[in-house]
Amino acid sequence: MTVGRTFATAGRVLTQIRHDPRTIVLLVVVPSLLIGLVAWIFTDTPIFDSIGPALIALFPFIVMFLIASITTLRERRTGTLERLLSMPLGKADFILGYTLAFGLLAILQSAVAVSFAVWVCGLTIKGSIWLLLAVALADAVLGTTLGLFASAFARSEFQVVQFMPALVFPQVLLGGIFLPRDQLPDVLHAISDWLPLSHAIDALRAVATNSHDAAYIGGELLIIAAFAVGAVVLGSITLQRRTP
Repeated sequence: MTVGRTFATAGRVLTQIRHDPRTIVLLVVVPSLLIGLVAWIFTDTPIFDSIGPALIALFPFIVMFLIASITTLRERRTGTLERLLSMPLGKADFILGYTLAFGLLAILQSAVAVSFAVWVCGLTIKGSIWLLLAVALADAVLGTTLGLFASAFARSEFQVVQFMPALVFPQVLLGGIFLPRDQLPDVLHAISDWLPLSHAIDALRAVATNSHDAAYIGGELLIIAAFAVGAVVLGSITLQRRTP
């Protein structure tokens, strides 16, 4: 693995996305629109303040998962990855380059989503807005790394979508969006502790309500980062040169 090759891969990905307006809209605009739609639905009720932090975790996570997995899969299906790996480019360079590129996009996406939720939709934040942004960014990067990992096992875009029920939906159901995690049955609560999205939602809610100190938020961020690093490592190990 070399830093130069990693940055070159990231630059190539960003250049491709820059010339794809639909992907840019999906990455940057759609999560905010979905958050705005939910805020509109629950106008004049306290519900949006309750579920708003979870939505900041949910929508960017799902969008980054889909975009990263489908983009990586397309590289394999078109033979681009095989050609790249025939040159002095390792799998780790490729995965880290993609992670870096989508991580930079996640900064923009998270900034737009958090700003829209707080200053347009009126989401009440009692804690630090910068800490909220940091957790939202970590969550978006997590979605990216899980998408890169999932792409190693898919042979088509349809199969990528099939991974949603396996990797994403359980995290949505057990993450505390519909019911606080401490009210879940004991077995489900224990399972949710091992799902990274649960920790992102917990951290965002803790910041929004200012119910925990910075040490707690830092611990949740470390857990999210550990899952993201693990997904990058597994993704680089399992990455195939070309889809059969």
